[in-house]
Amino acid sequence: MLRAYKYRLDPTKPQKIEFDKHIGSCRFVYNWALAEKIKYYEQNKKSISRFELQRVLVRDIKPENEWLKETNSQSLLSSLVHVESAFTKFFREKTGFPKFKSKKNPVQSFQIPQHYVVDFENSTVKLPKIGIVKAVLHRTFEGELKTATISKSCTGKYYISILVENNEELPSKQEFSESTTIGIDVGIKDFAVLSTGEKIENPKYLKSSLQRLKVLQKRVSRKQKGSKNRAKAKQRLAVLYDKIKNQRNDFQNKLSFRLVSENQAIALETLNVKGMVKNHHLAQAISDSAWSSFVTKLEYKAEWLGKTVLRIGQFEPSSKLCSVCGFHNKELQLKDREWTCSDCKTKHDRDINAAINIKKFALIDQNLIGL
Repeated sequence: MLRAYKYRLDPTKPQKIEFDKHIGSCRFVYNWALAEKIKYYEQNKKSISRFELQRVLVRDIKPENEWLKETNSQSLLSSLVHVESAFTKFFREKTGFPKFKSKKNPVQSFQIPQHYVVDFENSTVKLPKIGIVKAVLHRTFEGELKTATISKSCTGKYYISILVENNEELPSKQEFSESTTIGIDVGIKDFAVLSTGEKIENPKYLKSSLQRLKVLQKRVSRKQKGSKNRAKAKQRLAVLYDKIKNQRNDFQNKLSFRLVSENQAIALETLNVKGMVKNHHLAQAISDSAWSSFVTKLEYKAEWLGKTVLRIGQFEPSSKLCSVCGFHNKELQLKDREWTCSDCKTKHDRDINAAINIKKFALIDQNLIGL
């Protein structure tokens, strides 16, 4: 099983310069390879292979650009692999067409496929062409080292993410029943409402920091472009954004681990988040909730622990259906947070009722309960 471990790096000033050189060189090679693939296809109506690009890179591009020789050659070749995989994903999964990388991207990175050493005893990482770098190795691991990714955040911090093959098999899926399954309805007012009736408050980290963000954004806009003061103002803004991201990730990691640990199966509704954020009245609140990243965390933690994540269709009437008698309330609107079933007279909390129905729909699909 492959597991990734991320650590904070503490490089010296010369090492930071080397990191930035590697990032720039890999970005240059990536953009060159992407442009070559586009041009070759326009001229020949077929794709040029990664291995042909590699030959051109070694034969022509590196001699013309001597500064590329200061970068680890394996890192440059990994950029060609990324271009190839981006095109493969585009054609197979119909995702977006590969884009050129920009130095203005908030996170910059490059990969080291091999020949690096992690020393837990001395809290250091030895990297080719860079040397021994201090690191905060707060947890250990055992297994075969795979690819390491060095990243630089928008705040100027450096991290290393190490992919490790620990030779362990993923646990087999545990059996689940109605009593060991929980339904989750995500929302804006409450981040998640469980079929047990529990409501988990939405911390709304972006909203709580919005006033401070506006102040810092104004300070950036008032500084002269290209000045040191503008760079300092942008740095302060980036630090706040980074804090919001870390707060959100911490909250979602703790919640997802708790839900996966306490239940054998988790039922979720498939949401069209891209379509929902087109509503300008709700876009900021939906983005602040970050439902997609929460679902991703639930899914990979469930894989690790042998639990099951069940998904129901996005068009299932989970909110409008009475969870007691099955009455369909077609008149229910988004503003209605409570409603009473006209058939069985049950008074429903809209979100709890939706969570119960999500659980029911998922179990019906698994043939564990009847209609």
